[in-house]
Amino acid sequence: MTTGRFHKMHGLGNDFVIIDAREQPIELSTAGAAAIADRHAGIGCDQLIILRSSSEADVRMQIFNADGGEVEACGNAARCVARLLGDETRIETAGGIITGQATEEGAIVDMGVPRFDWQSIPLAYAMDSMNMPVGWEDLQNPAAVNVGNPHVIFFVGDSTSVELDRLGPMIEVDPLFPEKVNVNVADIAEGAINLRVWERGVGLTRACGTGACATAVAAIRRGLVSSPVQVNLPGGTLVIRWKEGGTIHMQGPTTYVFAGEADWAQFP
Repeated sequence: MTTGRFHKMHGLGNDFVIIDAREQPIELSTAGAAAIADRHAGIGCDQLIILRSSSEADVRMQIFNADGGEVEACGNAARCVARLLGDETRIETAGGIITGQATEEGAIVDMGVPRFDWQSIPLAYAMDSMNMPVGWEDLQNPAAVNVGNPHVIFFVGDSTSVELDRLGPMIEVDPLFPEKVNVNVADIAEGAINLRVWERGVGLTRACGTGACATAVAAIRRGLVSSPVQVNLPGGTLVIRWKEGGTIHMQGPTTYVFAGEADWAQFP
């Protein structure tokens, strides 16, 4: 038996299975990660998080989406890991090193400096990433930001009216985005942002921390809101702080759901 312990946590409904591989070494295939994330036959989560030793930070966070694909960053997962480990934690990710500070209700995470040049997002060819001359049906002239992973943001009159479950998967795999892309639709109301996200490799999600960061940064750069800004997602609210040239700070709650054990050999 290869039984090991896991933690189940969520940030605004964006849920994670977290395995500390510093205590129990584990290697998983793409299929194994997807099997654990399966809500019917596995444990069930939006992302599987594996914590590993790091030579550059306190811990390294390996992130798998529900389809088993490995991704660079996850803001809500970073907040959950910071809350789980406590105090201030430097977290190495494939998208760079971020810092998390546990709070009474959750965590504040420094997500690093956003990137705007087309090569860093990445896009397939050069264009102004803050006012992209492209569109998909009624979704036009988006902005693109890399906050450890790639996001495209559409500002619309009413984010709830967008058929994101139909348009999201179409945009996610468009050849314009060589590494696929997370799709955000947002509207501005009373100085706050209302946001819905189609997350690559996951689908519609109740919350996306990197999506909130990317959307807030794009809205601030376009002069639509000022920092700090409240970002309202289906699962709850995050507060994002950012000034031009600086790092992004994201604050919000986390929830520890339960701890459990599983036989990882059952997830080949």
